[in-house]
Amino acid sequence: MVQVGDKLFEFNLGSSFASAAFTPLRLFRLPDTMPFNTALTRKLGIAVPIIQGGMQWVAYAELAAAVSNAGGLGILSALTQPTPEDLRKEIRRCREMTKNPFGVNLTLLPALVPPDYAAYAQVIIDEGIKIVETAGNNPGAVIDQLKKSNLTILHKCTTIRHAKSAIKLGVDFLSIDGFECAGHVGEHDITNFILLSRARQELKVPFIASGGFADGQGLAAALALGAEGINMGTRFMCTVESPIHHRIKERIVAADENQTALVLRRWRNTSRLFKNKIAEDALKVEKESTTGDFSEVAPLVSGKRGREVFLNGDAEHGAWTAGQAIGLIHDIPTCSELLPRIEREALNAMERTRSMYTQESKL
Repeated sequence: MVQVGDKLFEFNLGSSFASAAFTPLRLFRLPDTMPFNTALTRKLGIAVPIIQGGMQWVAYAELAAAVSNAGGLGILSALTQPTPEDLRKEIRRCREMTKNPFGVNLTLLPALVPPDYAAYAQVIIDEGIKIVETAGNNPGAVIDQLKKSNLTILHKCTTIRHAKSAIKLGVDFLSIDGFECAGHVGEHDITNFILLSRARQELKVPFIASGGFADGQGLAAALALGAEGINMGTRFMCTVESPIHHRIKERIVAADENQTALVLRRWRNTSRLFKNKIAEDALKVEKESTTGDFSEVAPLVSGKRGREVFLNGDAEHGAWTAGQAIGLIHDIPTCSELLPRIEREALNAMERTRSMYTQESKL
């Protein structure tokens, strides 16, 4: 017997999920595939254990709503909005597009004039958002503010040490970011095959796999390694609903896994970017600078120029983030096409793995 929402079903499994015979105990239209049941889907109220990354300049209402409508968890980027009040408007805009759960990302990064993080957090609370993805440095005060209102916190970490610190702050899930991910990869260069297994061994809080995921085979692998779901960023950049210029999506499709670059390691702020001329120029400055003054490279990695890339479609105009999953992306689907496809691929991959083991007869 299996529960789908508030409906109960009797079933008998044959040799595969596809051959399962279901007998509804109540009238109910069965989905094409058997729903996932993980700590993530149960806690967040989603059908597929996939979270859309809260990418700056990408995670607007159009994309977040499309992901949520397709059964995953869409995420808005708080700091893409110039003020807390603009975030309030974006939350309300997203709510007009979906009745399903969605969350907000709030990333805390070093800045000469930091944003008013507490004000952004208060808008999230006031607007009734129940799920927040946090990331960055010294998140304790913001997490405490959010937890006092009983929000579910997903915190992004690149090391087990940082994950354990986040657990002490009371987070509900950890998003374990492997070295394959886009943007800030940390300084330890641990790929997900090891990092997720270490998380399984060490952590007492459920975790999500992030970095290098773009298909159902990756989802199945993450679940096998102990994760409760996956986070995808670059893959969602390359969907119909993604608000970036179509020429950038075409550039992603044409790229392979070798077309990313690690920059800013000299300043211990390592970021994975799409490998264009700007990234290569930044690397040249990083390697050849005699002063080590960040001001020499700052104009090249300007966030303003990176945002303009997504608006004008010129992939060489500025520095923009992309993960190694770029090599796995070969099309530009809608979210309503992508998520069911990933679900089918994952189920097929899990069934294929199960079929490789045959219990020997004890006769």
